[in-house]
Amino acid sequence: MSDGIPGKAKSFWIDSTPETNFSKLENGLKIDVAVLGGGIAGLTTAIMLKEAGKSVAVIEARRIVEDITATTTAKISAHAFFYSTMLDNLGKEKTQMFAEANLKAVESVSNLVSKYGIDCDFHRTPCYIYTEAEEEGGIYKSEAEVAHELGLPVSYVENISFAPNAKAGVVYQNQAEFHPRKYLLGLSKEIAGEGSYIFENTRVLKIKEGTPYEIETNNGSIKADNVVMATHFPIYDPDNLYTQLKITRSYIMAYYARKTLPDGMYVCLNPFHTYRSIPTDRGKMIMIAGEHQIVGTPIDTRKCYNRLEEYAEDNWEIESIEYHWSNQDNAAPDGLPIIGETSKPGVYVATAFGGWGMTHATTAAYLITDLITGKENHLVELFDPLRFKNSKPVVSSDDEKLEISRKFQKNEILWPSNSGVLDLSRDEARVMGKGKEKFSIYLDEKGHMHRLQAVCNHRGCTLVWNTAEKTWDCPCHGSRYNYYGRVIHGPALVDLKKYPENR
Repeated sequence: MSDGIPGKAKSFWIDSTPETNFSKLENGLKIDVAVLGGGIAGLTTAIMLKEAGKSVAVIEARRIVEDITATTTAKISAHAFFYSTMLDNLGKEKTQMFAEANLKAVESVSNLVSKYGIDCDFHRTPCYIYTEAEEEGGIYKSEAEVAHELGLPVSYVENISFAPNAKAGVVYQNQAEFHPRKYLLGLSKEIAGEGSYIFENTRVLKIKEGTPYEIETNNGSIKADNVVMATHFPIYDPDNLYTQLKITRSYIMAYYARKTLPDGMYVCLNPFHTYRSIPTDRGKMIMIAGEHQIVGTPIDTRKCYNRLEEYAEDNWEIESIEYHWSNQDNAAPDGLPIIGETSKPGVYVATAFGGWGMTHATTAAYLITDLITGKENHLVELFDPLRFKNSKPVVSSDDEKLEISRKFQKNEILWPSNSGVLDLSRDEARVMGKGKEKFSIYLDEKGHMHRLQAVCNHRGCTLVWNTAEKTWDCPCHGSRYNYYGRVIHGPALVDLKKYPENR
């Protein structure tokens, strides 16, 4: 039990697999490709590059597969929201390319599972996308027609027995689900060795441009001819992609229910909920996600879990809630992933997967591998990171704030001597201060006070307290810190400035 939220506050994918124990970076190495980030995008890219004969080093700030990929719902599907809209915006040729890329990604995961004999509960299953709004039926009919014309295994449905409130939907046949951490731990065994590496507990601090690039970390430096940014949100961003990425957070519960869920993966778009079952030693457990919000929205996030619990109880009669956790997604304005070479030759990025990371991360792996190995790939233009070069920012890009966070790091901003004693209850947090010099304070459940700067070290935005997870979250670009001030999710690279506890 945590804050009245039932179940263990941990991802099932992490809790059901062993910890990894790769070493820290070996200073002074030179390799062909440095892959920054140990999730599905980074590890899949690494295995494909190694298969292509490249020496690779995966560099992960903490442990591999313990962040975004380890908190996903792990659906592998070729569907999109929506192909009919994409057809209007992009035209037939580009929409066809996108559909074929998604189909190829599903098969690529299947092939890697078979090739390396990975026991990861990989299972072929249909994927349903539906709505409970009767007036939206025409949208789903059109979507089924367009997707079918694109060669996708899709059909229109109205009656969905397990979802009595469903009014219309589409079903994609022969899609897949799996245990993402088992899958990637299997791939990791094939990456390390023979001149390639996986380094954990190694935080990248700076990319020094040159030939080769030098990647500076808290454990020394490594040189590489190519750098792949697979950190979910780019931590090295020469093209200011951060101004284009919208960051959302969703909440997830896993529970045993009295009602069984038929085989399949399900996404209700209105009201939004996505769910599937998970095989366990006790039988099938249901996992449901929803309650999307912009990261850093000033709400009581515990209520997100409360609403999920109510929805699950209404639909499946909960027997016991075993886990709860959250996940983070980012998306580009045009709804397409951002994959390819940046304005810096030899530096590649994979981001903006828009909630469909298993598929798009796999697409990123074979596209970036083709770019590095000199093979032609017709997806280059479609996913080009430079396509937003002349676009207006969709999120904050106020660099003036950044100077304030730098002053905190240089100890130029001190805790105000006249701040007094704040009237805080245990397990309560607050931002204090005027103007741009803001401070955060949290009184933990044991009565210890944690005092930090309250502006993010990425671009200086004021942080917001996350009540359910006890973290300080950036509402601008999605960085997150624990209440000790440590970075737990980028793009921020530097911990928050800490101040002595008031006694």
